[in-house]
Amino acid sequence: MKTYSTREAASKLRLSYTAINRYIAAKKIPAPLVQRVGATQFRAWTEDDIERVRKVLPKIANGRKTRHKKKASKAGKKK
Repeated sequence: MKTYSTREAASKLRLSYTAINRYIAAKKIPAPLVQRVGATQFRAWTEDDIERVRKVLPKIANGRKTRHKKKASKAGKKK
């Protein structure tokens, strides 16, 4: 079974390495367990792990609001 590094998994998911690590830290996506080899820690992603994350990604609210959405929400509160 082929395994991928977190950088390779991020590339397959079309995310940045930083974004995938933030999602893992915020527990927004399921991630494989951390493995240790000596003093090095890493995650070994399988195709199944990547597909599981691919299904969850559309459901993640990333918290960004555009200027337009902010203005619309303020206008709605004033009414």
